Amino acid sequence: MNGYKAASYQNYQGEKLVKRYNAYSYFYLTKAMDSHNLARGRASLEVALNGISCPTLVLAVNTDVLFPPAEQRFIAQHIPNATYQEIESSYGHDGFLIETKKLTAIIHNFLENKKAYINELV
Repeated sequence: MNGYKAASYQNYQGEKLVKRYNAYSYFYLTKAMDSHNLARGRASLEVALNGISCPTLVLAVNTDVLFPPAEQRFIAQHIPNATYQEIESSYGHDGFLIETKKLTAIIHNFLENKKAYINELV
């Protein structure tokens, strides 16, 4: 094991996962995630995203190659009332797991700004 924070976290989470999940269930879960297509049965992805009516926060990590910022910007551009935020991180996709202070601040601010809308739902 190397000394990188992300690798240590991945090893820890991997051990927890092995104890909680059957490998086949994890395989099918990832297969379902990879094959999900929001545009399926709709005119286009843009039309599907445009149908989302609630305020939406779209987050990106600048070094994420699994969910690249360009894709996240596309999503935000096509959801009415979407807010796009991008954080800088040297951890790539794992930035979502490690940059908790940055993400917590962004999410907190988003929820504070949408408090009136949230209260209407409750």
